[in-house]
Amino acid sequence: MSFPTLPPLQLPASWSVSDHQMTRTRTEILGGPSGSPELAIIVERCGAGRLADAYPVSTHDIEVQVSPTDPGLLTTVLQEVSAKIQQSDPDCRRVVFAATVGDLSKIAAAEQAGFRYVVDVDVEEGPVSLLVNEPAWVTNVDMDLDRVPQT
Repeated sequence: MSFPTLPPLQLPASWSVSDHQMTRTRTEILGGPSGSPELAIIVERCGAGRLADAYPVSTHDIEVQVSPTDPGLLTTVLQEVSAKIQQSDPDCRRVVFAATVGDLSKIAAAEQAGFRYVVDVDVEEGPVSLLVNEPAWVTNVDMDLDRVPQT
C-alpha cells in the first residue's frame, strides 16, 4: 500500500528546534515549546509505521510520538502538533497518540489536548492505548436516526 507524502509540518514560531529530519512518511523533531526541555517528537503516517497492522488505518492517519515528558507539557505539545497536522494535511482523518496501557497520566494529558480514547492494541513494544484527535468533518454526524436524508 502506498501512502501520501507527509506534508511539511510548520511548527509554532514560539518553538525552538535543534534538529529536524524528514522522509516521505516520517518527520523527526528535536525541540519543543521555547523554555521547555528538548523533546524527541516523531510524526509519521500510521500505515507506514508501527501502527500499520494495529487497526484499520486510513492512508492519511498520522501518529504523534513524544519522548517522555510531564503531562502538562505533553498536553501542550499534542494540542499544538495536532492542530498543525490538521492544517497541513486537510485529508487527515485521525491524529493518533499511543500511550502505554495503564499510563493514566499520559492518557489524561492526551484527553486534555482534545484526544479521545478508542482502543487498546498490541504493537511490537507492547500493549498501547490509542487515542485520536479527529477534525470536525469526521465527527459531525446527524444524530436524527428517525429521518432519512434527502438526496
